[in-house]
Amino acid sequence: MKRLRERKEQELKEQKEKARGKERVVRCTMWPLRAVWMKIGIEKVDTHEGITASVLLDSRATGLFMDKRFVERNGFRLEKLERPVKVVNVDRTHNSGGDITHEVTCNIYYQGHKERAKFNVCNLGRTEMILGMPWLAAHNPEVNWESGEVK
Repeated sequence: MKRLRERKEQELKEQKEKARGKERVVRCTMWPLRAVWMKIGIEKVDTHEGITASVLLDSRATGLFMDKRFVERNGFRLEKLERPVKVVNVDRTHNSGGDITHEVTCNIYYQGHKERAKFNVCNLGRTEMILGMPWLAAHNPEVNWESGEVK
């Protein structure tokens, strides 16, 4: 467990160093050891419309991600990034949806907690949203790995 944590810290450090350069790369894995899903409420910041979404908790993902088709289907307002971000899948191939060029800002709700978050928009296949390591590190949720319950 300690080696895994050290490896994750090293990966995050390398990601930060790359971000300082010209090209920013993020990893969007969707290969968790044990999939933990949550139903959360999402509120669009421009219209205040509420939506329910299935979110994957993924400790190997280096950010917060929202699927392109989910964004289009629900009419989220896209914010263009200053520069594109390359997406690397867990197998180290580039994501079939191409670079991340936009993000979405929304309010998320879970068990009485509310926060504003920015999600990178990319191709996630059948997954609507991913809460990756930045969110997990900030909130340090209690996860029951047998039942999938998150507190």
